[in-house]
Amino acid sequence: MSDNGVLIGFSDGLQHLLLARANRHGLVAGATGTGKTVTLQILAQGLSDAGVPVFTADVKGDLCGVAAPGAPNEKMLARAAKMGLTLESRPAPVVFWDLFGQSGHPVRATVSEMGPLLISRMLELNDVQEGVLMVVFRAADEAGLALLDLKDLQAMLTHASENSKALSAKYGAVAPATIATIQRSLLSLEMQGGSNLFGEPALQLADLMRIDGSGRGYINILAADKLIATPRLYATFLLWLLSELFEELPEVGDPEKPKLAFFFDEAHLLFRDAPKALLEKVEQVVRLIRSKGVGIYFVTQNPADIPEAVLGQLGNRIQHALRAYTPADQHGLRAAADSFRPNPAFETAETIQALEVGEALVSVLDAKGVPGIVQRTAIRPPVSRLGPLTPAERAAVMAQSPVRGVYDDVLDRESAYEMLQAQVEPEPEPEQPKARGGGWAGDDASGQPAPRARAAPNRQGMGEAFAKSMLRTIGSQLGRELIRGVMGGLVAQSRPTRRRRRY
Repeated sequence: MSDNGVLIGFSDGLQHLLLARANRHGLVAGATGTGKTVTLQILAQGLSDAGVPVFTADVKGDLCGVAAPGAPNEKMLARAAKMGLTLESRPAPVVFWDLFGQSGHPVRATVSEMGPLLISRMLELNDVQEGVLMVVFRAADEAGLALLDLKDLQAMLTHASENSKALSAKYGAVAPATIATIQRSLLSLEMQGGSNLFGEPALQLADLMRIDGSGRGYINILAADKLIATPRLYATFLLWLLSELFEELPEVGDPEKPKLAFFFDEAHLLFRDAPKALLEKVEQVVRLIRSKGVGIYFVTQNPADIPEAVLGQLGNRIQHALRAYTPADQHGLRAAADSFRPNPAFETAETIQALEVGEALVSVLDAKGVPGIVQRTAIRPPVSRLGPLTPAERAAVMAQSPVRGVYDDVLDRESAYEMLQAQVEPEPEPEQPKARGGGWAGDDASGQPAPRARAAPNRQGMGEAFAKSMLRTIGSQLGRELIRGVMGGLVAQSRPTRRRRRY
């Protein structure tokens, strides 16, 4: 750390990420095994030391080592000495999160907070199905039915299917077949563990922006080694978190340092097969969230994974080695090289392929916000552990967590599911009065049910049954005629005499 920046590494001189420009977003790219995770760890701990809270995903399960002091080997010590650095091993303050509640505190959002657009993206719905889901959300809102967890949404979908005609008349076609398709997609999401994401207590953004007693920002690490197996769920959750930050945080302009640094690992999953409306939403968030003091850093293998409209917003860039074996790889390599401000000392595209593990091309914004000339940089060694924690070490960190006990237990308050269930459940039948003997009516004095008389077998023939039926019918008809006659006479006496009309 310096007074105004995070030390990245050494080239002709020390390379720093300026804190005052850290909210201008950034990119960490490179092929697998070239050192992206170490760079991410260095940036996260450097920002934490400067008092900046950090949120990042741990995709491979080894980033959690930032919570333990480092144990530098001879190679790391030699690299540090070459840069004129002294490694002082120390851990960073860490809070672990996990959508499945196994390797960290559970992290949840309500269905209403997520909204129909992101849930449609998560369920891979088409335009028609997305429109029907929006109608369901609108109907729930107008009826005052809170959508908190998946069972609320499932109950509301069932209610919409049963009342599809009324909803169609008000909002347009709502086909039960379309609702059934959404229900099947929702079942698939639930089987993948998506039900763990929805519910209460919902995540409070203030808990991601904590500072410890020594003035360091907490590094919030989302366990994503299992979550990455469901990439739509992973990408949609992180996009929701970005959207919540964008909507809730106030404008602060250009602060001296960010209020939060957000690292989006495996960022290509966010943009893969994304509809145009979603891409526009991401572009809007990236462009405007800077003024709310949040810096977003995309971590991916190739800059070509990021849309041009978003890539143009990323001012701080760290490019690890790329390999170009195919025409598509060569195109990506050229795009990565052209995104840097050229250095006359070397050819950028060739240097990207020649970078060693632990080296990167670095271009960061200067004090005036201008991208610096790209430099071939040796990334500095971390001061925390390279590698994962043991289960016991992780448990010890969680035991000292500032949010321990806040999110661990599920809160299931009355919402759409309970309200709709109450509408369809029949009222209980009233109890029969008890007999004097202490039993129910029809019981004997001991309270035991009295034996019922056995019904006599029905032995009447068809002719006898037919005759009785006819007599009952005739009797009923005669009775109705007599009543009509008597009532007619009474009415006639009470009315004045009228002159018959002649035709």
